[in-house]
Amino acid sequence: MSQRDHPFHGPFGKPCPALFRSLESLVAGLLVGAALWGTAADIAPLVEPLRAVGPEGRGNAAAGPAWRQLSSQPPSTLPALLASMDGANDISANYLRSAAEVILQKGQAQGAAIPYAELESFLSETRHDRRARRFAYETILAHDPAAAAALLPGMLDDPAMELRRDAVGQLIDKAGKLQSGGSTNEAVALFQKALHHARDVDQIEAITAPLRKLGQSPDLASLFGWVRSWKVIGPFDNTKREGYDKAFPPEREIKLDGVYDGKGGKVHWGDLESRDDYGKVDVNLPLGKLKETIAYCYTEVRSERAQPAEIRLGCKNAWKVWFNGRLLFGRDEYHRNEEIDQYRLPVELQAGRNTLLVKLGQNEQVEEWTVEWEFRLRITDPLGTPLRSLKVGVPAPTTASTARP
Repeated sequence: MSQRDHPFHGPFGKPCPALFRSLESLVAGLLVGAALWGTAADIAPLVEPLRAVGPEGRGNAAAGPAWRQLSSQPPSTLPALLASMDGANDISANYLRSAAEVILQKGQAQGAAIPYAELESFLSETRHDRRARRFAYETILAHDPAAAAALLPGMLDDPAMELRRDAVGQLIDKAGKLQSGGSTNEAVALFQKALHHARDVDQIEAITAPLRKLGQSPDLASLFGWVRSWKVIGPFDNTKREGYDKAFPPEREIKLDGVYDGKGGKVHWGDLESRDDYGKVDVNLPLGKLKETIAYCYTEVRSERAQPAEIRLGCKNAWKVWFNGRLLFGRDEYHRNEEIDQYRLPVELQAGRNTLLVKLGQNEQVEEWTVEWEFRLRITDPLGTPLRSLKVGVPAPTTASTARP
């Protein structure tokens, strides 16, 4: 082939730089596309053994070699690896996250390209596992604090409480600086915005204290829209934790003038009103500090119209929730960490009367930190804004009976 006929030369045999650049871009694009396309498939055989591990050492024999191979993958696999944490149990998630940490550390030490843009995209997808998204955020934060700070305003309503906390913290810091600088009105506005989005008690207290100094009187109970007015009945028997799956009378019908056989005697419905700023409904107050017991709390919600909503619950005891007679969800766990809006249960409010029943279990543990027998609950729109037009509580007097709660 003559120089004139060479495919990388233009007319009259002269080199064509534009053609070189076009071909170079095309090849690079194909390589990048192939790498991104193949990432999830490439690591799938290594991820599967790690997702199969479980309690009591289940799957550990296969997990060890798979983890070592997975940890040797290039940083380009990080987004797919983090996505594999979706739906993983805690043990599997620890394996997968630790592999991601090793990949990141090795990549940084070797000067390899870290896919920060892809990690930012991953972080923006709230459907992903909160621990994986936190890893992505911390990776971006360590690389470019300013870029991470710019992402926080979009996380004020994030379902991952760890990320939401950082976003609220940013607002608190900005408001504090405005307060120190004498910009009172601007500080109040930012503190109030932070309070609207805060869910951790320590942050709420860090906001309300300066607000009060600035002449404000925040009404936390109204701000969050807690459901505070309840009917309560109990105790029923939960010996050996067998009461969680047993259907006691309130699960069959709500008869507020009914009297039933409970644990240690007859039980009947009584009133329970929460006075707590943070919405705590303390069943110990009317029933006593009991063990191996079940209680039920019931209320009614009246809505002017049919509308979508969320029941948002925080609870460290075993629980179940029914709405309009339908079991929404439950957790047979005791004395775990509790958060505001810990569980989000989508519902459809019907126009008029709606019923809400909470089953609350207490176990046999006697340590001081296991005495709590409580929950907190609010009803919001799907974005977390309280539905203030709702009327909550059982009208008095009532002898209403329903086939199911």
